[in-house]
Amino acid sequence: MYEAEVHVLSMVILGPSSLGQNIDVCLRPLIDELTQLWSSEALTYDISRKQNFVMRAALMWTINDFPAYGMDSGWSTHGKLVCSYCMENNKAFTLTNGGKTSFFDCHRHFLPPNHRYRKNRNDFFVGRVEKDVAAPHLSGEELLDVVSEYGDIVFGLQSHKQKFSGFGLTHNWVKRSIF
Repeated sequence: MYEAEVHVLSMVILGPSSLGQNIDVCLRPLIDELTQLWSSEALTYDISRKQNFVMRAALMWTINDFPAYGMDSGWSTHGKLVCSYCMENNKAFTLTNGGKTSFFDCHRHFLPPNHRYRKNRNDFFVGRVEKDVAAPHLSGEELLDVVSEYGDIVFGLQSHKQKFSGFGLTHNWVKRSIF
């Protein structure tokens, strides 16, 4: 039987401004080390059992604020396509006065079909009942296929100069995630 230990790695990247897409420069050593620890047989000594074992390491999740989520995922968190679940199927709209993008009442379609908020005509858009169903979530493999269609992606300090056709219209991808 395998035993697992969980360790928390906290990372704060200091500087006068955000690294943006260049955050991959700071994450590359971590990714390289985790890849090596997962794929190679790192023989490690367990002092409590007084025996060797093969250690493997993996990154299970990251916890970010929304801007950092955008930097890590490669999906821009600005503009009309900000929702990485809805993607191009979102219901965002532009406010008439001010021109800002609004996501008010855009996510009721994720609720179960018989949920009381779907039929609520008073607390959301007045008179509107939500009848649409949410688009299916893409798997990790499906997302990788989508991002791979954009060709070679430059990492590092030159990454901000790349543009993918359809950005802001059909997608918000700015890079392929290092993860």
